[in-house]
Amino acid sequence: MKTMLVLLLTMSALGCGYGSHSGTMAAGAPAVAQLMPNTATAGGMGFTLTVNGSNFAGGAVVYWNGTARSTTMTVAGTQLTAMIAAADIATAGTIPVYVRNPGGTGIYMNQGGQNSNMMNFMVK
Repeated sequence: MKTMLVLLLTMSALGCGYGSHSGTMAAGAPAVAQLMPNTATAGGMGFTLTVNGSNFAGGAVVYWNGTARSTTMTVAGTQLTAMIAAADIATAGTIPVYVRNPGGTGIYMNQGGQNSNMMNFMVK
């Protein structure tokens, strides 16, 4: 009985109990509805890609061909922009684009960020 009481008091003092609720839960899955533009000419200049959709959380990131891009939220929850360099469209092909919402923090850090559906960007 004494051992159990000491253990519970120690856990409480260290913040290991259920009473510690600091952190942010992971956002739900975002959805991509439109890419603007959705095509580019191979060898062309870099541009700003606008991604329209829903459920974009603060800290959401646009992924271009599997690589995170510097992303700015321009309309809360529904529109993001990302810079696409000329090197990214140097050759023709189909580029997958998706958005990833951030994962949880603190006690929710085991909740990973969720990805949206993928949309294809065409480089012609």
